[in-house]
Amino acid sequence: MKTERRTAAAEYEDFMARAYAMELEATERYAQFAEQLDTHNNREVALLFRKLSEIEALHAKRILAEMGWPSVPALTPAFAWEGGEGPETAPFDSLHYLMQPFHALKIALRCELQAQAYFKKIAAGSAPARVRAAAVEMAAEEREHVRLIRDWLKRVPQPTADWDEDPDPPRVTE
Repeated sequence: MKTERRTAAAEYEDFMARAYAMELEATERYAQFAEQLDTHNNREVALLFRKLSEIEALHAKRILAEMGWPSVPALTPAFAWEGGEGPETAPFDSLHYLMQPFHALKIALRCELQAQAYFKKIAAGSAPARVRAAAVEMAAEEREHVRLIRDWLKRVPQPTADWDEDPDPPRVTE
């Protein structure tokens, strides 16, 4: 019986470490996007990505505090995601230097939906009850994020068809 509890506790820690890594990765990617858009003088979208980064950082801090970890634990293969990055991490190729807030929110929406699906899959799986319960809670949080982003999307203008046309595109010299 003790072994089962220890295993369940270890699986819970592994799950929370993955959740933390996912939030941290999203925090860093949104911050990188903000820096790139600042470089291209797209301040409005850079600010939006900074705000998204701050929100993800709050989630990461909450997990650290909840777990009482003095530092980040190493990731084990348990609860790994498919691919090299977490489901809440936006791909680099989704960034465009002329993108508008609508585009940034669409990226965030896709990431939140992927995170929600990740947690729902774990909640429906055969993990220990404590892990499934945490996954249910995190899926609900992601569902709320999806709702908030959809509401936000309703308040920003949709871009015109020619949003990415630049009469004077940046030039790169080597």
